[in-house]
Parts: sequence; structure tokens; C-alpha cells
Amino acid sequence: MSQLKKVNLLIWTILAVVKNLHHPKTQYLMSIIDQFSRFYTDLATMQVSELENIYSTDVVFIDPIAEHNGLAAVEQYFSKLLKNAKYCEFDIHYKNPVAEQGYVVSWTMKFTSKRINKGRPVAVDGLTIINIQNDKIVFHRDYYDLGQMLYEHIPMLGRIIKKIKRSMG
Repeated sequence: MSQLKKVNLLIWTILAVVKNLHHPKTQYLMSIIDQFSRFYTDLATMQVSELENIYSTDVVFIDPIAEHNGLAAVEQYFSKLLKNAKYCEFDIHYKNPVAEQGYVVSWTMKFTSKRINKGRPVAVDGLTIINIQNDKIVFHRDYYDLGQMLYEHIPMLGRIIKKIKRSMG
């Protein structure tokens, strides 16, 4: 994600938070957002079957890797991801209400994988936008730098990406 897009997303998030800080539905939504936070705190130890407790059967789940429609597709996606993860946890920095039934969640994901960075820990910063209906998440969109997560840890490609970043900064 370009720096300009990151800045625009941050500005949008701040405006949405200020506008909706004291929204009356905040208390109702807290239970599902707290469940979401607990679920992602230690992702590598979670059970894929627990996804049905927080996501609706018709959830739309989007991240920089792919889009998944429906709970079954999300469960299949998590099964594949967790197969290669030795360790994966999220530090949730904030959960701010947005609009009537949503949240913006800021986080840092820390993980290790046999296939990335020679099994050494990787940290990735990101944001998630969530929409909730009937106490279930119906829309989940992650924003994070796929380069920070993956590309920078591929031997030849990683050096090239880091060199490009340094020359732009």
C-alpha cells in the first residue's frame, strides 16, 4: 500500500472514530468485538470451528491475499494458513466504533512460518474494518503491507524491495 493510501486510510479512520465515539450501539457491539479480539490474540492455538461464533454464515472476508465469501470458505482459508504457522498472535492496539454497526481495529500480527523468513518471527502492522449484524461479523477487510509480511523475506526479492523503499524514503 502506498504511503498516500496509508495516510488517507488513517485520516478516514480518525474522522470516523471522532464522529462515532459515543454512538449508542457501541455497548451492544462490544461483546462481538471483544470475542473477535480474544479469538485473534493467539491465532495459532485457536480452533477453526470457533470461527462460527464470531462470523456470519454469509461473511465476506477480504485481505491482501484473497477474498472469501461465506463461513465455509473462511474456515478453509484459516485451515490452510494455520497449517504452516508455528506461532501467530495479534496485539490489538485499538478497537474504534465506526458508523452504526462497525469497527476499525488496529493491530500488529507476529508469526513464524516454516516457509517465510527461515522460520524466524515476522511482525506486520495492519487495520481491519468490520461490519456487524445480528451480533455476527458480516464483513471483514484487512489492510496490511504484503511486502512487510512476505516479499521482504524472500532472499533476492527482499533485498530489492528494501533497496527501493530506502531510495524512496
